[in-house]
Amino acid sequence: MAYIGFLQINIIRYAKTEIPSNADYIIILGTRVDGTKPSASLTYRIDKAAMYLLHNPYTIAIASGGKGPNEGISEAEAIKEALIAKGIGEERITLEDRSTRTTENISFSKKLIPKGKSIGIVASNYFHIYRARSIGKDNGLSLYALSAKTPFKEAPKWYFREYLAITKYYLEKTHVID
Repeated sequence: MAYIGFLQINIIRYAKTEIPSNADYIIILGTRVDGTKPSASLTYRIDKAAMYLLHNPYTIAIASGGKGPNEGISEAEAIKEALIAKGIGEERITLEDRSTRTTENISFSKKLIPKGKSIGIVASNYFHIYRARSIGKDNGLSLYALSAKTPFKEAPKWYFREYLAITKYYLEKTHVID
């Protein structure tokens, strides 16, 4: 229970940051796509990112996420289509559509950040921000958090999964598993 408490405190702490205006870029992390439609979790991420992008016209978006099994399009493509539908110009959106996990989302997206751009934000669901920002730090990125809601009925599943994913991240980081 103490370990779960430790993880939950970090989840809460990392999800709350003051978000700068006109950040250079925002990385929107993908998650499941149902056919060609974003899942509820992904929709919350997209909505939160779109709201920021509409108010910060100089920020570019990096839509990040590959195509998983039973997905008709990549998560990045689903993010891009939804952002365009919400009024974000296509020229502001870069696709990272090869990643299959959060570590790849961040490292592959980092390669797409234009030279000289350093103020970044990561958009994901609240439960996921701690690990995403930690992986960003491992990759030399200092990312602010744009935390989206988690669908209420899916929250227990996602939090349980995230506790396991954080544990795996810690083990991989300390080279206990490769």
